[in-house]
Amino acid sequence: QAVRIALGLVDGSKAGATSSNTLLSSSSSDNNNMTPDDSVYPPNMASYPYEPLRNTAFAAGRAQLSSTATTAVPHDPRMCLSIRMRLSCRILNRQGVCRAQYNVLNEVVIDRGSSPYLAALECFCDNHHMTTVQADGVIFATPTGSTAYSMAAGGSVVHPAVPCILVTPICPHVLSFRSMIFPDHVVLQCVVPDDARSEASVAFDGKHRQPLHRGDCITIQLSKYPVPTLNRLDHSDDWLHSLKQQFGFNARPRQRPLNGQSANFGTSSSHGSSPSSANQKKNPPDVGNLYDDHSW
Repeated sequence: QAVRIALGLVDGSKAGATSSNTLLSSSSSDNNNMTPDDSVYPPNMASYPYEPLRNTAFAAGRAQLSSTATTAVPHDPRMCLSIRMRLSCRILNRQGVCRAQYNVLNEVVIDRGSSPYLAALECFCDNHHMTTVQADGVIFATPTGSTAYSMAAGGSVVHPAVPCILVTPICPHVLSFRSMIFPDHVVLQCVVPDDARSEASVAFDGKHRQPLHRGDCITIQLSKYPVPTLNRLDHSDDWLHSLKQQFGFNARPRQRPLNGQSANFGTSSSHGSSPSSANQKKNPPDVGNLYDDHSW
């Protein structure tokens, strides 16, 4: 039932009062009910991840679970879901005939394959020319895949609840080509031009590798079939915990606080140097705590 509500197939506000299998329809007499739309799937994807936390009792139970981390939420069997978007990818030949189609959760990678030459690719966004890629390849990733190959290639790390598509170049032969983030409603296209030195290669989630001939095109857009995932606490806590545990995110020894004492760099007087000042010149004082974690 929780999965059906998350996917917009059941009206969550009436799930307890009516049958659990009541489907939303555009012919409903209640104008406030959410109606499914074939062009946007799921219809409540943008707002759902935050709605359960608006309930005070639910949020308090989650906070208690976060503090104890050993017991279940008391008297509240509800679950927090994250809707992980996927990408729908199609390979079209020169005549526009689709010869393969895949749904990917992480990324689709278009690269030069076994060719020794740079991959030459023409990229479009909603039929507008975006850029010409001359690199080892280009990555089209979801927020879920932003911590995989895209991150290794220098792309941004994106929260899984952000509906977007990442475009990250792989070793571009230019200084100005950086990772870009597009809204999830755009249609991206990648074409192998006729004047390319060699053919390209494409892989979907690291599998189903296929060659791309000159004139072939790959269209990439939001898939109608996302992946609902259950969270232990909530989508932010689980995601941040994974970043810290798996990648050591921003891990660094903490800077020592200042001890309030001024640094003594040694002084000289007209009456000569005292033994203490001589020792100070021979052994510089420990002033590392003024700047970083390293001592002299």
